[in-house]
Amino acid sequence: MTEEPVAKEEVQALSEGGLSDLYKLEDYWAIWLGFALIIAGLMVFLPREPQGMRESICKANAAMLAEAEAAPYRTVAWYKNHDAKQKIKATDQPFAKTIGTWLSHPHGWKWNLAEAFVLSTDKAEAKKAKAQASCDKVKAKTEAALAPAVAADAAAKAAGYKNAELNEKAKAAIAAWRDVKKDEAGPSKKVKGAKPYNQIGYLIGLCACLAIFFGVGVKAMGQPLGKFLVAFPVVFLIAMLAYAFEGQTYMKEYGIGYAAWAIIFGLIVSNTIGTPNWLKPAVQTEYYIKTGLVMLGCEILFGKILQIGIPGIFVAWVVTPIVLIVTFLFGQKVLKIPSKTLNITVSADMSVCGVSAAIATAAACKAKKEELTLAVGMSLVFTSIMMIVMPNVIKAVGMDYVLGGAWMGGTIDATGAVAAAGAFLSDRALYVAATIKMIQNVLIGVIAFGVAVYWCAKVERTENTRVSAMEIWYRFPKFVLGFIAASILMSVLYQSMGADVGHSMIDNGLIGGWSKHFRGWFFCLAFASIGLATNFRELKHYFAGGKPLILYVCGQSFNLILTLLMAYLMFFVVFKDITAKI
Repeated sequence: MTEEPVAKEEVQALSEGGLSDLYKLEDYWAIWLGFALIIAGLMVFLPREPQGMRESICKANAAMLAEAEAAPYRTVAWYKNHDAKQKIKATDQPFAKTIGTWLSHPHGWKWNLAEAFVLSTDKAEAKKAKAQASCDKVKAKTEAALAPAVAADAAAKAAGYKNAELNEKAKAAIAAWRDVKKDEAGPSKKVKGAKPYNQIGYLIGLCACLAIFFGVGVKAMGQPLGKFLVAFPVVFLIAMLAYAFEGQTYMKEYGIGYAAWAIIFGLIVSNTIGTPNWLKPAVQTEYYIKTGLVMLGCEILFGKILQIGIPGIFVAWVVTPIVLIVTFLFGQKVLKIPSKTLNITVSADMSVCGVSAAIATAAACKAKKEELTLAVGMSLVFTSIMMIVMPNVIKAVGMDYVLGGAWMGGTIDATGAVAAAGAFLSDRALYVAATIKMIQNVLIGVIAFGVAVYWCAKVERTENTRVSAMEIWYRFPKFVLGFIAASILMSVLYQSMGADVGHSMIDNGLIGGWSKHFRGWFFCLAFASIGLATNFRELKHYFAGGKPLILYVCGQSFNLILTLLMAYLMFFVVFKDITAKI
């Protein structure tokens, strides 16, 4: 086999457009729009710190330091000061609440769908009374658990913390108090949220703003702006209904989120009456989700990754590539899946972080939209199952919550599902699970680049072509650069502020009160578009012999086993000192 230079025509085709690509290509528009929102968020939140924030943080830190120096464990006073510090949030300020009202999705409801959008004063009062009763019960349990914790803590202190038995009793009592206290957040949030509202006007305004926001890029990319603006409200309506059904009491309990509902509603349209041609200009799956992925970069903070350290990196960065490669080879060598693009998209979806990785990988290997839909669909189904089953299994077998959190963080696909599953166990499990998932999310760009290189150098290489930097650049999904840049920017800001100020201003300010809202809406619009663009008849032949399902089940089973083994080895054998500090 001889290798010949890339044809001049190919180089010209790959490079034509030059600077015009920066305003004509979808990937670049995802970056420009994402960063426009990030910069706007910084301008809104950073100059407006909560009053007395820094003084309160300094006071709490001084008290916590004094307790840490005096006692060999985290005392009741240490935790109370920690909790006081954690309550300082930029999102609690009036301007942030106003922003939240405009960006929030439909509210929760049980039997009456209308309550997702409108709640009268009488119903709000009744809802508040019920929520308050539940909140009072939880607080009573917390107070009941606090009393023995205070007593045990005082006994250990009276002995000068020199009695090992008293110290252990205090630690156990305080841990029991903290385990009960974590249940306060839900009922307390329901009490605060039990206010009369009419969300319809705000949703209409948000729809108009997002239509114009995305319409700028649509126009610049040479697509018909008028047709997009006419069709966009329908896609938004489906996304809005998806959020509403996510908020239904039982759907929330079973973990059926907006992503699943958006795809379902879209599929109902596309597989019954069919998606009309006039609606298709707004069915922009990749445009929406790529912009959302740039926003997701804001949530990947390297400072937090370092808090878990080497054990977390081993669980996320060693296991994930192994599972990806093994699953891909299993699909090719054993199952003999005809489509390599389907194989790698499903493998990345299952091994890395679900939908986000699937989108980036599909872009890198130029997978068909039907293949991406199939991968995303399976991911959503298994994510819903795993987020419910795994916490219950962990509790049933008495697994350490740090180990359980690491296990879930490395295997459950969606970030939101990981957080929900971790919160079901404990604060420690939530912290470990969410951080492991954050570390794993960093691999989105790495995997996309690796797939782009492999596809150019191996899969699509012929006797008359050779891999070149231009080919790889052409293949590489450019929006990943925006994802990485957003992550670096937020990480630098977070580190410059310090963990405490960063928690208040970045975690519970720019991210919690701004980027997460937009990212959620963008993802929901993308899922609605996936449903609208998918017809079951087009997917039928991909399920031949059930191979994609077998691939996912076998790959996820391997992922579960390997992640659990690695998490135990790293957190409880090699780096036990790090685990003890969590």
